[in-house]
Amino acid sequence: MAQTLPSKFKAQAAVLKALAHPTRLFIVDELAKGERCVCELKEMIGSEMSTVSKHLTLLKHAGIVEDDKRGVQVFYRLKTLCVMNFFQCVTAVRQNSAREEELQTR
Repeated sequence: MAQTLPSKFKAQAAVLKALAHPTRLFIVDELAKGERCVCELKEMIGSEMSTVSKHLTLLKHAGIVEDDKRGVQVFYRLKTLCVMNFFQCVTAVRQNSAREEELQTR
């Protein structure tokens, strides 16, 4: 059993690592609203196509997004919608921390 725990946590850490960048968080937030073409994401982010593609590749390898090639365009969507629950959890943690800091400064 000791061997299964580290691999489980390594897999979870890989997902968290894929999310641990502001640009990738932005991409996931946008994809929660619906599927997007890489070209749309490029314009929204204001980065080079190669940079956006690298971010999307990391998210894809982590199992967070999936792609659909249509002609010359590639569209991305969230593969697992529950990732948005993680966003809600992070927001709750930040709000609690802010409240605690506020109470400590009084």
